[in-house]
Amino acid sequence: MSDNSQEHESFIKTPGQLIAVVVAAFVVFIGIAAIASQLVTSGRINAPTPEGSAKLIAPVAKVELGAPEAPKGSRTAEAVYTAACAACHDSGAAGAPKVGDKGAWSARLGQGLEGLVKNAINGKGAMPARGGNPDLADIEIARAVVLMANKSGASFKEPAAQ
Repeated sequence: MSDNSQEHESFIKTPGQLIAVVVAAFVVFIGIAAIASQLVTSGRINAPTPEGSAKLIAPVAKVELGAPEAPKGSRTAEAVYTAACAACHDSGAAGAPKVGDKGAWSARLGQGLEGLVKNAINGKGAMPARGGNPDLADIEIARAVVLMANKSGASFKEPAAQ
């Protein structure tokens, strides 16, 4: 044989050598698995607890979108006004009557409390339904309307909780 053909020969030349290599590889694999098992069960390697696992895989950051909402229907007029109404009714944005502007509110007050609340619930003009907050209960909207109207010349009685 030439020198070139010897470079490509395997060190396994007989079926007996092949069997010996396969058995040796199997024994080494089983031995490594047995040693790893002994390390874990002996306490030398601490297996993580469920709490430890949760801590290890916890997200790096957490996003919280605000405080939990109060139960529907329990928010005060001031809280609803601040959250849903003030953005437009403090500045007069999109033609909203400013709270306290008796001239701007006078024609609207002629509709009565029921008409004002209906418009606030359903939306009117540029004002979205429920002031843009679909989670507001009718009673909460009514309270906010009474607050704004009374600061603008009305003398409506705040609706009682139902």
